[in-house]
Amino acid sequence: MYVAWAIFVVVAALSIIHMVRKTRRQERQTADWPCVTAAVTGHVAGWSSGFGGGDRHRRYFPAYQFLDPHGTLFAGQSEIPGAEIPVPGSTIKVVYNPANPNQSFHQSPKTRHTLGCAIPFMVTIAVAFYFFIGLFPE
Repeated sequence: MYVAWAIFVVVAALSIIHMVRKTRRQERQTADWPCVTAAVTGHVAGWSSGFGGGDRHRRYFPAYQFLDPHGTLFAGQSEIPGAEIPVPGSTIKVVYNPANPNQSFHQSPKTRHTLGCAIPFMVTIAVAFYFFIGLFPE
């Protein structure tokens, strides 16, 4: 049972480390990029993973368009899913690479909030699982 606990802890830690590093790398990369307001033009539908035997849920990734300072129109798609269908015409914050405006990212605090909630949640589950295992005789 302790082996299963150790595997859970290692996988959870590696997943969180990967997400933190990915988020920090993207923040460093986009720190000097201009931020613009983009108009939502539609969405691409997908599914949640249903990991852990949970139900799969529909997720929606906003598609957007924005103008650079020269008035050129560029389009992109968010990597941040939402449970609600994005309303066409609504606005979102986007940063784009001035050297290649086709490279843009939807700026949302959701990623940081998710990480901020995931870390204490995983620690709590790991500690609870550890004490739960101790209730069973070997």
